[in-house]
Amino acid sequence: MTGDTADPTRIRSIAVHREDVANALEATLRTDREVVLRVTPPFSGRMRARLHAVDAAESRRNATASAAESDAIHVDPRDLVADLPAYPEVDETAADHPDANVETRRRRHGEAVEAWRERVRGSIADAVTLDVDGASDSEASDEVDVTALG
Repeated sequence: MTGDTADPTRIRSIAVHREDVANALEATLRTDREVVLRVTPPFSGRMRARLHAVDAAESRRNATASAAESDAIHVDPRDLVADLPAYPEVDETAADHPDANVETRRRRHGEAVEAWRERVRGSIADAVTLDVDGASDSEASDEVDVTALG
């Protein structure tokens, strides 16, 4: 990375929206997509990490991608949640209510997923380690504070 504004070591904290973390985490756990929170240059003391589907962006990117895109830092949503709760599987919620009809099972599973999302939104970590691609081993990661929004 060149220039002071592209230096990820300038980042002291990142802000993440609680809903973005829950959405990214659910998509990562429930699909084959890689969904992250992304921080893009120019880097500054406080950065906002935004929802980003890596697979979709990579397929659209071409050889003329901007420097900001190629220098972006991706944060795994699992790293942003303290005490990561297990995602409620359909079979598990159905097993909890074997005598319920299909509509009741669907409703109860929806409630279990919403409860999971609420636990995720309430469990945002206080700090996260940012891995910086292309940096020397001593600079390969930096722990920064996390500020949860929303």
